[in-house]
Amino acid sequence: MIPYGKQDIRPADLDAVLGVLKSDFLTQGPQVPLFEQRVASICKVPHAVAVNSATSALHLACLALDLKAGDWLWTSPITFVASANCGLYCGAKVDFVDIDPKSYNLCPKKLEEKLIQAERKGTLPKIVVAVHLAGQPCDMQKIHALSERYGFKIIEDASHAIGATYLGQPVGNCQYSNITVFSFHPVKIITTAEGGLATTRNTALAKKMQLLRSHGITRESEQMSHPPDGPWYYQQIALGFNYRMTELQAALGVSQLDRLNHYITKRRQLAETYNQRLEDFPVKLPFPSKESAWHLYIIRLETERHHISHRQVFENLRAANIGVNLHYIPVHTQPWYQQLGFKYGDFPEAEHYYQQAISLPLHPGLQEDEVEQVIQVLEESLSAV
Repeated sequence: MIPYGKQDIRPADLDAVLGVLKSDFLTQGPQVPLFEQRVASICKVPHAVAVNSATSALHLACLALDLKAGDWLWTSPITFVASANCGLYCGAKVDFVDIDPKSYNLCPKKLEEKLIQAERKGTLPKIVVAVHLAGQPCDMQKIHALSERYGFKIIEDASHAIGATYLGQPVGNCQYSNITVFSFHPVKIITTAEGGLATTRNTALAKKMQLLRSHGITRESEQMSHPPDGPWYYQQIALGFNYRMTELQAALGVSQLDRLNHYITKRRQLAETYNQRLEDFPVKLPFPSKESAWHLYIIRLETERHHISHRQVFENLRAANIGVNLHYIPVHTQPWYQQLGFKYGDFPEAEHYYQQAISLPLHPGLQEDEVEQVIQVLEESLSAV
């Protein structure tokens, strides 16, 4: 099976993890701060907070921005459920903004239309989570301009986008957001096995996330309600969680970061190969971008141009050991969200996208002959009558 995504583990990664196993610290040692410093440097941002998953990072980001019961969080329906669930974890209400038909990201025009209506109803969002689908950055300038007009905070869900740039600056520098979140799941651009991280320019937000990732416990005397009883003393000053990243994960991440530029270059080369080879196919190619990290290569089947269904093409590719996938099922169509009142027809552009989208294999280990195999099977499927 040619997988749509796959981790790239090399001897340097094994040595890094083995070094931790031989060290004094398996958790809460020097590797996590080092990983944070490395990501912060890459993103040109002062603060980075590493945690055990991007889901945890999204949750902490919402809490740091004081999302609570009665507030609203808006995001894209074309994302993994965590981008919306983080609002529900805080007791807030969740809504969605339909996608742009070209980029498949949250549409600024539709966001503005929805904000105008929400202002009249008194239901403006406290937070908008802008998801950089497939590594393609959202139109953050426009979203940020709307945030200044309507007073909401911005979280960039850049789970797909470490190594991407926006207007020449690294995604994660938070020029147009309050917090940016990355994922390091094995199919992502770099991996820490499981893991996530949040970046921010705001010192107070960083300290709040650092506190909450480890049970809300502090050993800093200036944060305590009274002087410490002794050098052993700590206080729980908030209701936090055990969201810490381990030293093993961080060491793997540090090693992987050494190859980040290589990974991005290889992904962009593979995307360009697909672009050239699929130019005349009856499919809609991804939005062209020189700044995308190309975590995914998503095509859309133009069903009016051929005589085979979306599902048939998908199943034909899988049957030929091509590990295609679909990113994503619109969140508002999930049973849990339907119980909250959402229904089919609420976000038609997202639903139309879902009926056509297929993610082709794209990862640094993908070989030229494997790309040709993907293209050949796709061509055969699309030509079937």
